[in-house]
Amino acid sequence: MVHDDFTRAQEALEEVRERHKEAASEADWPWWLVCLLLVLGSALAPVLIGPLDMVLAWLGAGMMVFALSLLRTGVWLTLRHSLLAAVWGIVWAGHRLQAGIRAMEWGATVQEEGTDIVVPSLIRHMLGEDPDSLFIPGSYEGLKAPRDPDYVVKTRASERLQRKLTHIQDGTIAVCGPRGAGKTTLLQRCVGRAGFGVIAQAPATYAPHDFVLSLSIRLCETYIRENGYEVPGFARLSPLRRLLRQVKAGAIRLGRWGAFALPATLLIGLGLSAPVRSLYSRYATSLADTGRDQAQMAEEHIRDLWQGHAVAASVLVTITGIIWWKSRHQPRLLGLAARVFTKLCPLAGALLVIGSVGSVLFDDQLHELGGNVSGRTALAVLVLFVLWVTWWALREIGEEFPLGQWHVNPAKISSFSAVAGGLYFVLNLVPNPQIYALLADEDNPLRLVGVVGGALVWKASFLRPRQTRPDLVERCRDHLYRLQTIQMSTNALNTGAAQVLTLGSSHTTSISTVPPNFPELVDTFRALLTDIAWRYVLLHGKTVVIAIDEVDRLGSDTQALAFLSEIKAILGVPYVYYLISVAEDVGATFVRRGLPHRDATDSSLDDILHVPPTTLQEAYDILAKRAETLTQPYAVLAHALSGGILRDLLRYGLQIREIQDKTDSLEMTDISRHLLLEELSETLAGFRTLLSKLPLSRADCGILTVLRTLGSHLEAPCPCTDNNLRTLVEHFAFYATDSHLSPASHESLPGNARLLIDEASAYTYFSLTLLDIFGTRGLVRRTEQAAQHGPDGALHRLAEARQELGVSPYSARPLIDSIRKAWSLPQNPTTIHDPEAGELSCPAHRLPFLFPPPSPEPEQNPWDLST
Repeated sequence: MVHDDFTRAQEALEEVRERHKEAASEADWPWWLVCLLLVLGSALAPVLIGPLDMVLAWLGAGMMVFALSLLRTGVWLTLRHSLLAAVWGIVWAGHRLQAGIRAMEWGATVQEEGTDIVVPSLIRHMLGEDPDSLFIPGSYEGLKAPRDPDYVVKTRASERLQRKLTHIQDGTIAVCGPRGAGKTTLLQRCVGRAGFGVIAQAPATYAPHDFVLSLSIRLCETYIRENGYEVPGFARLSPLRRLLRQVKAGAIRLGRWGAFALPATLLIGLGLSAPVRSLYSRYATSLADTGRDQAQMAEEHIRDLWQGHAVAASVLVTITGIIWWKSRHQPRLLGLAARVFTKLCPLAGALLVIGSVGSVLFDDQLHELGGNVSGRTALAVLVLFVLWVTWWALREIGEEFPLGQWHVNPAKISSFSAVAGGLYFVLNLVPNPQIYALLADEDNPLRLVGVVGGALVWKASFLRPRQTRPDLVERCRDHLYRLQTIQMSTNALNTGAAQVLTLGSSHTTSISTVPPNFPELVDTFRALLTDIAWRYVLLHGKTVVIAIDEVDRLGSDTQALAFLSEIKAILGVPYVYYLISVAEDVGATFVRRGLPHRDATDSSLDDILHVPPTTLQEAYDILAKRAETLTQPYAVLAHALSGGILRDLLRYGLQIREIQDKTDSLEMTDISRHLLLEELSETLAGFRTLLSKLPLSRADCGILTVLRTLGSHLEAPCPCTDNNLRTLVEHFAFYATDSHLSPASHESLPGNARLLIDEASAYTYFSLTLLDIFGTRGLVRRTEQAAQHGPDGALHRLAEARQELGVSPYSARPLIDSIRKAWSLPQNPTTIHDPEAGELSCPAHRLPFLFPPPSPEPEQNPWDLST
């Protein structure tokens, strides 16, 4: 139906176009020129000849056209065809609009019922079996800034922490989890959302006194900044140089202020001196008489009070004095007066300005002079007024808008126009006798005085006395001085007699403050934090959070527990949440509290929050926020390699982009293969370095050769050696289960070396599994088939296997075996090692072609001077 309407509209449009062309071709003159002359003549006729003459002209023109039509002259035919062409042109414009509307309706129908349904499925069919495995280039700026708070995504850990903070009034919560799981990001986000928060890094070395000292300084500085005050700086200059610097800065500010204030004051005073003197001479006498009358009345009332003739007034005055004395610590009266002053000044200033300007409407002399102003001059003044009002409005907005490649600032453009208008007003309109007479009215100076006075009164409402710093801010400043400076006071007394023989004595006393010890420092810190929490929580309804990060950097869990025992004195402040980032072993200690004994976690921590690795859905949300074009298969690959650890997840997401740039391939099979082989190469190189530091015997060094050979193939993979590379990886991954494939004897290896080799083999087994899953086409189909084998075929199982590798290689192997079984992957090596296969047919691995022999140079005649 919609397509039929669109077709009929097109046919009608084409028919009208043909008629328009036919009429235009029959005219001897350009039809548009004839119509333009007729329109211009009709528009200018009322202005040039008047309405009545225009009617007569139209009647005469009509009679002439009628006569020409009877005679069938060429002029009539040209005029007729030109008018027909104009009419058909108007009709064509209407049909063109109708066809455009029908085209929009048909386009919307095609999009809703056609392209939105057919095109996506067609594109997916053209992309092949795994359309989502195609790498889509785009913006990956979020992966380049892993610590940017704008890319933080809500996770299970953040929701659990928010619930814990909601259900308790205060307390100490330990945040534990593996390294890189996002504990620091969680603390930073919690501190940022709190009403008042401080985050501190635990020292790498065990020093509780220094840590509490640093935390106290940061607490004071944060509170001072939160209240809008500047943190005091401890200058290293001498007092004289500081005084000279302050005097210099003050002189510069005073000079700059005076360079504008003094000339402006002189000009304004010179211009308003005459009207001010006129006002003074007119109203000074009456104001003085009124003041004397009020003073005499007040003197009489005071005399009556002194002599006891006004008993009731004496009682009221006494009560007023008592109330005034009592309100010295509660300055509500001064605040009320300030509020009244703030409300009345704008009103009084506005009334004064409006009254001064509005007096123009009641000045008969100005009305008479304004009637003599010509329309052109009045229009110019109106345009200038509108221009200046527009400039003022745009200056207040001050926003830019893009225009192609440029950013246009309306305020700057309008300011240029306002300046040009001002110059035009001064140079052209002011010398005009009509405008000059209006400006020279004798009452204008008085009106200007009223406008200036009203503006000053309105500005006075914004004056505020310099506020004194709150008591708590002063305490924080004093505490900073105490913590960061050593104060000394010296008193000297000299006595003597200036005679022939001088006799005298000198006495000097020096006093210096003692740095606070740990108990005093803890007491001061708790007192300040208690007052801050009371102000934020009880008065403003906001939370106070103190976050202590990187406690797991102290080393062992014993050192971390000892650190918590020392700083336990600053914990437990009312209405304050303490969030402490600890290692997993400290969290495990708290979980088994009381079994079999109690330690520092029982009395230091109130609750614990475990930050688990991210789930597959959370990993996809995180990567999608930082890289919108990264598809789900790549998110699964990064999640599996990282084991859900947030830091590694972002690193692998960025590494996928780097591998794509290096390989210049958009296929996941190529990108995943290069990424997995690169990671495996770096990991095995690390294991080889660790093994080289162990005391291995001559017979046990074969494992180093195996790792070197495997690493050399992984560093520079070549298509001709894929079979050998696959064979080496499989044999090293499966050697722990098949003893005849072992590169070294299990019995002769030391215990540490055995564990390292098993870890390397298990990681190789895990990498081989990922290579078999992601390096083969048909990922979607094989994922659905694996999911039918139960939980072991789920994609999140890959990250769990990576997490289990961090626990033990022996418990990780059964999990990887079950995953390979669900994905129908072989459980044993499937290739046979052949060191000669493929290499002889590849020019890159044939020695004669790596360094071709130099070509023989032709013999030269030593007597040939031309050479």
